[in-house]
Amino acid sequence: MPLWPSPISTTDVASSGLRLAWPTVSGDEVWWTEDRPDEGGRTTIVHRAADGTRTELLAAPWNARSRVHEYGGQPYLVTPRGVVFVDITDQRLYLITSGEPEPLTPDDGSRYADLHLGEDRLWCVRERHDGKVTRAIVSVPLDGGPVEELVTGNDFYAYPTLSPDGLHLAYICWNHPRMPWNGTELRITRLADGNSWTVKGGSSESVLAPAWKDDSHLYLVSDWSGWWNLYQIGIYGTSSQALHPAEEEFGSPLWQLGGRPYLVMADGRLAVLHGQGDLRLGLLDPETGELRDLDVPYSGWDPALSADGTTLAGVAYGGAIPRSVARIDTVTGRVEGLRRDIAELPDVSYLPTPEPVEFTGRFGRRVHAFLYRPLHAEGPAPYVVFVHGGPTAHSGSALDLEKAFFTSRGIGVIDVNYGGSTGYGRAYRDRLRGQWGIVDVEDTVAAAEWLVAEGHADPAHVAVRGGSAGGWTVMAACCRSNVFAGGVSYFGVSALAPLNAHTHDFESRYTEWLVGPEDPALYASREPLALAGGVSCPMLLLQGLDDPVVPPSQSSAFADALSERGVPCTYLAFEGESHGFRRTETRTAALAAELSFYQQIFTMA
Repeated sequence: MPLWPSPISTTDVASSGLRLAWPTVSGDEVWWTEDRPDEGGRTTIVHRAADGTRTELLAAPWNARSRVHEYGGQPYLVTPRGVVFVDITDQRLYLITSGEPEPLTPDDGSRYADLHLGEDRLWCVRERHDGKVTRAIVSVPLDGGPVEELVTGNDFYAYPTLSPDGLHLAYICWNHPRMPWNGTELRITRLADGNSWTVKGGSSESVLAPAWKDDSHLYLVSDWSGWWNLYQIGIYGTSSQALHPAEEEFGSPLWQLGGRPYLVMADGRLAVLHGQGDLRLGLLDPETGELRDLDVPYSGWDPALSADGTTLAGVAYGGAIPRSVARIDTVTGRVEGLRRDIAELPDVSYLPTPEPVEFTGRFGRRVHAFLYRPLHAEGPAPYVVFVHGGPTAHSGSALDLEKAFFTSRGIGVIDVNYGGSTGYGRAYRDRLRGQWGIVDVEDTVAAAEWLVAEGHADPAHVAVRGGSAGGWTVMAACCRSNVFAGGVSYFGVSALAPLNAHTHDFESRYTEWLVGPEDPALYASREPLALAGGVSCPMLLLQGLDDPVVPPSQSSAFADALSERGVPCTYLAFEGESHGFRRTETRTAALAAELSFYQQIFTMA
């Protein structure tokens, strides 16, 4: 297959991933985290002073990343005494003022996340691995005193939030086998005597992100109506009211700890993220319910805002705007982009425009996706169907050089938000309940068929690729259909029982919701490894050898099964890589292999 020349190289894509995240604004100062792909994916903390000077707070080998739930979350907190952060090596909390960081917690293997500031201490989630995994909400004195355990008894905790008067602690908790988007409880603990009670939530209601309105009332996000909407409630579960009922999401799935999808501003209004699919930024008056979107150049935001007075900070993006740390003055409307994920963009003519599309899948289901047309296309073109991970997650419209890498060479992309994806309400999420390996596959196949029916794609030149849970869908789709010329799986799941036995605690019961209770016959009817005999197209499998979420054996076993049948399969394993490739050299090699794979299969087809 001949490709068009493109100025976007594999190195451009691999080195662009700074993964800007977790901004904090205080006065005229802003902090955030960013990755260093050329330093093995190390995460550092960056400080932008009032005069615009940018300083990296952590020099190598310090690496600010929490491993709570393995996905971590915001790994630092700005305090009056300095910046507290979690180092990936030992997972201890450290305080940095000037010079070398000083430890705040003992070197006992405990992990920390979801850091919140009290008067002279931190409130956070602690995770321990002592034969079994346990979690608690603890307080950590900023002077380095002993860690105090405050709340225990549940499998998981999030959002420990102290009331303004310091008398009550609000938090979210849930237990196996639920995930936080299935069912959580908002609980209150009275610190004077330790008494606790549930305010809202349960096994079939996902409650997130409590924030104190005053000493006796809370704001929260709940999907009680079928959408993650905002509510106000008393601390004893009284006076519950919806602030702005809408068929929109005001929250997102809790894969990482510490992010806030809304914040209370100094004037009492709420800065909120809301929408279907991408989240827009607006200001909500909780007294009147009036919601006004801010005039900003971005089409979407990460669900992790920071506020100080009338100033907001967040990570925002657009179809032609790189992910950026942005600061907004809500009084003057001034918008500043402080740091971009991509330092220099290629000519805008090489960047595809994301087009939101809907099409009909099996049984009349509506399926959401983003279409990225290939450059130079005249008539049906080769296409790759992108399948996101999660699977309880969402693909947005953010500028992605990886997609531009393909579209600028004449290969189109459609990024599918299959049934089970977030951003479109609970009913859309729940389509995948007990149907993993069926609904996701059917919607992915429907995307390919829609491309062909609409004249976008050459039916012999459609491939599919995805990572993690998306890798499962890629393998399963190649097992169950013959519409794809080839499949590319990044650290994908191929067998369920081994996954249950070896994956991390957070997702160890996830398959009960996605598929059902462990049953050999049921699992064999779904998992790609058992269905490998149905694969007739070539496949490329890529895997990190230090992956704690999806063990390398998942990819290698599937590769062996295909090779035994004589199906062309390439398996590439990378030392030192975890769940999601971070190193420049790995990302470069993987993308080059993927492009070469498409050239080969589209020529063969």
